[in-house]
Amino acid sequence: MKVTPLKIPDVKLIEPDVFEDERGFFYESFNQQKFNEAIGLDVAFVQDNHSKSKKGVLRGLHYQEEPFAQGKLVRVIAGEVFDVAVDIRKDSPSYGQWVSEILSAENKKQLWIPEGFAHGFLSLEEDTVFSYKVSNYYSTHHEVSINPFLKEFSITWPRLEYLLSDKDLKACD
Repeated sequence: MKVTPLKIPDVKLIEPDVFEDERGFFYESFNQQKFNEAIGLDVAFVQDNHSKSKKGVLRGLHYQEEPFAQGKLVRVIAGEVFDVAVDIRKDSPSYGQWVSEILSAENKKQLWIPEGFAHGFLSLEEDTVFSYKVSNYYSTHHEVSINPFLKEFSITWPRLEYLLSDKDLKACD
């Protein structure tokens, strides 16, 4: 597996070793020991989440407040997304900055997003299936939604007709 720190080094791009031949391909999508060694942390995942989205669905920006803050390991099973992590750690030198990656079923890339980041993604294809592991349990009372179009972040989202949930639309008010 190849691990590359992004512009905000705590966010890591993970590219698995893929073995392809005339039958198709095989790769280890997750190995706890290799993952912890690669990112230099001892992360225990407690929950897997899975979503399916139409083209143009924008989910996020979301995070959970302490004591339910979550690290996320995200990947795409089918389709393609524009994935974004925003540093919301007030004492961080990269506070308010964001990084993005195109994640797809084809490129098999994954993104490690540690606690202290808001996360969102835009589905670039119909029937995109997004899967992610989280390091803490979901808590309705600790979830926060941030307007993904805030001028302070200036995220350069791909131009599509966006479809947001009611919860995410309220964050835009």
